[in-house]
This record gives sequence, structure tokens and C-alpha cells, in this order.
Amino acid sequence: MIRFLIPTAKEMKPLDEVPYQKISEKSVAILKEMAKLSTDDLSTVYNIKPEQARKEKQRWDRILSGEARSYPAIELFNGLMYRHIKRSDLSTCEKDFLSQQVFITSSFYGIIPAFYSIQEHRHDFHTKVKVNGQSLKNYWRSEYDKFLEESQVSVVSLLSNEFEDVFSPSLRKQLFTVSFMEDRNGLLKTHSTISKKARGAFLTAVMKENCRTIDALRELSFDEFYYRKNLSSDSELVFVKKVKKA
Repeated sequence: MIRFLIPTAKEMKPLDEVPYQKISEKSVAILKEMAKLSTDDLSTVYNIKPEQARKEKQRWDRILSGEARSYPAIELFNGLMYRHIKRSDLSTCEKDFLSQQVFITSSFYGIIPAFYSIQEHRHDFHTKVKVNGQSLKNYWRSEYDKFLEESQVSVVSLLSNEFEDVFSPSLRKQLFTVSFMEDRNGLLKTHSTISKKARGAFLTAVMKENCRTIDALRELSFDEFYYRKNLSSDSELVFVKKVKKA
């Protein structure tokens, strides 16, 4: 079996509500810090417009008061990567895959199972707030490291540097990483849009094929992406999509 780590997303789309799940003490400490911030503070912390900050202030206040509605994390997040992950009409096997092998790395909740119950919020490791005098990355490092230390299986990262940097450097080396590129007339290119779409499509392909080993991942092809051994290493899998000339 393999575990997969995916990041959160700013965009959210509430669907089916689920029962509230008590948040951890570490999350409560962050919540208290966020709830202290005024609308003007949040505008600065997030670098967003005041009207957007008012919305975020209301969200934090509702979470603090226990009035916020809860949703499965894998269904609530709706960024580009998530929109390319199969999340509806799941077979029993596919749902088991998401619930047992996919974990979401959050700057508010820590590392959580895909169907963990969460509330609407805006928070990432760029959020300019300190908890117990620590940056968010330092605050969560021990919990993130513990996840890798206790994993008895290979862990594949579909994370950006923002999230991978939370792990201690020595443990970060244990992660298998996956990169996605486009071959445009012999020139290999990558950018965030390519990567986000491909991460979701890759995870869907893994789920459908029920891949259980790193070698099985190397055999995958999806959305015209193919594994390129010559560009890969023991710990990095590179997939390339050849883009036809216009």
C-alpha cells in the first residue's frame, strides 16, 4: 500500500454537510489566534480586500462559536487539483482508497484523512500569524514528522514546496515526489496549472488502477502523460505529456 499527501486549496465549495468533528488542541490554539484578528488585521495577514476579509472574519467567528457547518475535506476543497480528482459516483474500492490512502496537509488541521470533517476557512503556511511564538511551519513540524516516522508504507508527495518544507529536511528525503511536464516541440515545460491538473488526474488514475507499489505508479499513463525513466530518479517520478503542434 502507498500513502499520498495532497495540499489544501483556497477555493471551497460546500456540498453535503456532515457532523462536526472536534478539532485538535493544536488547531484550537491557531483558531484562538485567528479569532483575535480584526477585519483590518485579516486584510493585511491575507493580503486581500476588506470585503473579502469581512467574510473570513465571519468564518473564524463561526468556527470559534461552534456554529460553522462541517464538510468532508476532500469534497469541500475545490481548487484546480481537486476538480481533477474523481470525487463523486465512487465505487467501494475508490472510496476506500481515498479514505485510507489519501491525506491532506493543512496549516490549520495538520495532516488529516481525506474525508475528515472540516469547516470553511482560509489558511495556509503563508498566513502571517504566529502561534506560541512559532511560525506555522515550525508549529506543525513535529506533527508532520510524526506522520512520516509512523508510516509503515511508502509516502508519495503531491505537495508544493510550501507544504514539503514543513517536514524536517532529514525526513523529507523519505518522500517520493512526482513531477509533471509538457513536451512542446522538444522543450520540456512545467508550471502550476499543468502541475495542479496533472496531480488530480494522476491521483484519479492511481485510484482507478488500484496501484499498490511505487513500481506500479511507474507503469501508469493518464491524460496523455507517460512516465519518463530517463528524467526520473529512485525517489522522483517524472511524467511527460507531448503537446501536438498547433
